[in-house]
This record gives sequence, structure tokens and C-alpha cells, in this order.
Amino acid sequence: MTIVKYMTAFYNKNMISYKPLWDTLKRKKISTYALIQKYGISSATIDRMKKGNGISTAKIDDLCKILDCRVEDIIVFEKE
Repeated sequence: MTIVKYMTAFYNKNMISYKPLWDTLKRKKISTYALIQKYGISSATIDRMKKGNGISTAKIDDLCKILDCRVEDIIVFEKE
């Protein structure tokens, strides 16, 4: 494998998981629909999280405020 392919494969792995968010939403009985309609989180942001893509720290801050929780209740770092 060339160094370019190796680096591309390495950096394309998502190590941040939103699994805690889905658990927190379930525990607090808040739907993604409510996040969009009631709290103004965009559907694009929800879609990015569902696909495991990155979101801004400002959005993580917003989610923590909305859900009255800690960052650890939204995201987790998962090493390979």
C-alpha cells in the first residue's frame, strides 16, 4: 500500500461516535424531530451525525444546552 493510500485510509476513519447522543435522546424522550422543529437543529446536522460525520463544537454546545447534559453524553472517542 502506498503512503498516500495508507494516510487516506487512516484519516477517513471516524473515531468520534454519536452513540451516546442517541442513548441520551432516548433516555430524555426527545426525538430528532423535536430537535429539528422545537430546538432549531438543522436536519442536515442530524443527518451528518447519523452518518458519523463531524459537526462543529458550537453544535455540540447547543445539544448540551438543549439536553442539559455533558459532552460525554453526546460524543465519545473510539480508538480503532
